[in-house]
Amino acid sequence: MFLTRAPFRALSRQFQQSVRCLCDKKDKDVKTTVWPPENKEKRLEDWKVIDSTELKPPPAENPITRTHRILKDDILRLKKYIPGLDGRTTRQNATMWKHTLFGEGEGFPEEEFFPSHCDIVIIGGGAIGSSIAYYLKERAREGLRVVVLEQDKTYEKASTTLSVGGLRQQFSLEENILMSLYASDFLRNIKHYLGDHVNVNFVPHGYLFLATEEGAEQLTQNSTLQNRLGAKNILLTPKKLKDRFPWLNVNDIALGCFGLEKEGWFDPWSLLMGFKHKAQSLGAEYIDGEAVNFEFEQNEHIQIQGVPSGEYNSTNNLIVKLNTGEVKRITFATCIVAAGAWSGHLAKLLKIGSGPGILSVPLPVEPRKRYVYTIKSQGQNQPLFNSPLTIDPKSTTYFRCDGLGGNFLCGRSPSLEDEPSTENLDVDYSYFDEMIWPHLAHRVPAFENAKVCSAWSGYYEFNTFDENGIVGLHPYYHNIYFATGFSGHGIQQSPAVGRAISEMILHGEFTTLDLSRLGFDRLMVAEPMLEQNIV
Repeated sequence: MFLTRAPFRALSRQFQQSVRCLCDKKDKDVKTTVWPPENKEKRLEDWKVIDSTELKPPPAENPITRTHRILKDDILRLKKYIPGLDGRTTRQNATMWKHTLFGEGEGFPEEEFFPSHCDIVIIGGGAIGSSIAYYLKERAREGLRVVVLEQDKTYEKASTTLSVGGLRQQFSLEENILMSLYASDFLRNIKHYLGDHVNVNFVPHGYLFLATEEGAEQLTQNSTLQNRLGAKNILLTPKKLKDRFPWLNVNDIALGCFGLEKEGWFDPWSLLMGFKHKAQSLGAEYIDGEAVNFEFEQNEHIQIQGVPSGEYNSTNNLIVKLNTGEVKRITFATCIVAAGAWSGHLAKLLKIGSGPGILSVPLPVEPRKRYVYTIKSQGQNQPLFNSPLTIDPKSTTYFRCDGLGGNFLCGRSPSLEDEPSTENLDVDYSYFDEMIWPHLAHRVPAFENAKVCSAWSGYYEFNTFDENGIVGLHPYYHNIYFATGFSGHGIQQSPAVGRAISEMILHGEFTTLDLSRLGFDRLMVAEPMLEQNIV
């Protein structure tokens, strides 16, 4: 377990925070409210907006008194880290510090301090949100106070941990190719970035995209672009495909594209924990709870085209319902929405999609359920353990090896008419029999007698507009950023997106990889960024 921030730097940062808060008209702390615990699984329609007008702030506090109170609280909290004052010896304290920093054994407990004020609050602590937190803290260090809000601290239902963990450069859009190239470099040097203890178990067996006569030209164009940008893959004729992959049925295949380097799959959980723990070690603070509302106020100092002077509504307050049932307020300078499949709901809380003018354009991100099946086959001439992740051209059915025991993972994205309900994460096993197995058995005859060993499902943060990420500042709000809508590509694009958002906040622009075309503006002008290789 990791500390939410470095304790011996807490006094300095708390004092800086106190000075910043002296300009506030009044203290924004919120009276605690307790809700009864909820045991039932949360569904999208169960989300309720809490009326923050009922949360009355206490009377204004004298600035000197407030500073003294904060410093006193910090000194009392520091006592548990000082040998002798907490009943532990120096050696015992050193052991607990080691366990805390490296996640080994029992370390110091997470601090019970709620950050009522911060510079940046990130809603969503998955791979994208934790990557953003890491890059911000790695570059700004103590210059920024970063808070990450995550409602599922176990990540049991998070899209990150339930993904297949693929990495590929076989896209048709330059931005997607370049983001995945950076991810490849990041994973190769992950110990340099996140620490020697991080191992994502990258399996470099590549991707194999197949095409019929109809899609051969597009596959050729994609491969040319990918190799020009730095990827390394080759085009294979049916004969070369059969020679290299004898288990493959190529009777209806015109061309294949095989990734030779920088492609494969990895452990999403290890990457997520690497980002999170490194961000925490740099001072990022993780809060267990969910965002339930924003507070707005008119700001006459900001002018937006199409908004009458003096009628611009800004927000700097986020209402949070903690997992304990308490409801509190966080005052922030910048908010980043990286809530995955639930980002569309957060956008509605920000009046995006229901307001006038620019605010009338909704965020087109919603949850979509996807199944992943583990199968085993005793058929002859089946794929070997070093076979690539293979995608069938007609159905987008995919499969890859899972370990050395002859198991395989497989799945496919359903058509719009076949989209399953997102009320829960129950698995429909008949979907494998009816929609996946026929295509697997056709493409790999050894899968004719494949049996399902296990299965799970997870949520895609599905962008209904063009199935690509939405990255950057919202055109109405001066302090609301989005990093969402990656439609199944988020885990592999998380390093590049975290870097990009940090650049936007710290420098006001993209300084390495320009992701301007993935901004919210394309939704307003109805110019989709269509990707030809969606899996």
